Order: sequence, then C-alpha cells, then structure tokens
Amino acid sequence: MSDAGKLLPTITNASKVGHPPHFAPPALELPSGRMLSQTAVILNHIAPKLGLAGALGSTVEERSTVSQLVCTALDVNNEAHDVHHPIAVSKYYDDQKAAARERAADFRANRIPKFLTHFENVLTSNPATKEGEQTYLVGKQTTTADLVLFHVLDGLLFAFPERMGVLEESGKHKHVFALHQRVQGEKGIKEYIASGRRQPFSDGLFRYYKELDAKE
Repeated sequence: MSDAGKLLPTITNASKVGHPPHFAPPALELPSGRMLSQTAVILNHIAPKLGLAGALGSTVEERSTVSQLVCTALDVNNEAHDVHHPIAVSKYYDDQKAAARERAADFRANRIPKFLTHFENVLTSNPATKEGEQTYLVGKQTTTADLVLFHVLDGLLFAFPERMGVLEESGKHKHVFALHQRVQGEKGIKEYIASGRRQPFSDGLFRYYKELDAKE
C-alpha cells in the first residue's frame, strides 16, 4: 500500500500490527508479520538482502558505516522540507512564506554547501576508489547510501535549480554530482526512471517555489 492516508490508521494501531505501533509511514511488513518503520531502519534491514550494504555488508562495521551515511543524507532531506514549512507542518506554505524565505536563504547559502562538501570529502577519501572513479560512498559498489544521496540530490536539483546549478558549475563538488549521474545511469535504475513508475517531485517533501530559489 502506497497511500499514506490509508496506511496510517493501520500502522498506528497495535491491535492490527502488533507491538510496537508505528508513528508514521513508511512501514515494511516482514515475512514474520512484524513491521518496521523509519526509512533508515528499513534500508538497513533490506540492504544486505539486496546486496546494497557494501562489499563487506555482512560485517557490522561496514553495514553501520553505510547506515551512518544514509542518516546524514536523510538529514538534508528533512532540512529541505523545513525550508518550505519552517514554522509548523500543520500550517499551509502560504501561512509561513516570510519565514520560509528567510530559512531558504540560509539553506542555500550555508546548509546545502556544507552537506555537499561533506559528501565530496567522503567520496574523495574512500580508499577503495582512490585509483579510479570516486563516485562510491563506501567500497566500490552501489549501496543504500549512494541511492539515498542520489534521491536527495535529485530533489535539491528540482527544488533549487538555480542554486544547485551554481554549486555544480563551481567544480567544488564534482564527485558528488558525478555520483548523481552514475546512479541515474545504472542498470535497473535507468530503466525504472524511464518507465514512469517513479513518482515525480511536486508538492511533497521537495517543492519548487521560485521565490525560495536563487543563485546564492
């Protein structure tokens, strides 16, 4: 079920899903009937099963490193949401426009560059790729960390095209943008995107408001 409104009454009801009840989607039902929630937790659970936990994904350290980077990328995800809803999620965007403009200015000037710089550092310091293509966050194969960072970058390119264009042209985060291109063209992902099954960005977490975007 992909309808959050229909899913919420079920996953918050312990009599239906068992203990513990869940706060919000997404939620994953396991073969045992138990459910897991929280994006990072779900990804950490399925990563080894899908070969997305790194070459050493069976070890706790490698898997935890991937999960650490997933959580950092999701921090950017959450901050992007708070740009257009800086006061309260229960209020409409139109009710908090002034605060959103102020939040967006700081996000563009400080937060986006800080996150991109961090991930650039992760990519260029990866010992597994020091002699080749530095577009893998952990090891030299795609992990859930790469996929989440790709999605977040895609969202930022949608919501802040002017600012992201300037940051890409600066060349300071070239490996980050190269990761975006690599993942986008990866077998399976390329076909999935082309199929139209991927939900487009619109009025969800990543939103484009012209007044919130600028070159700096």
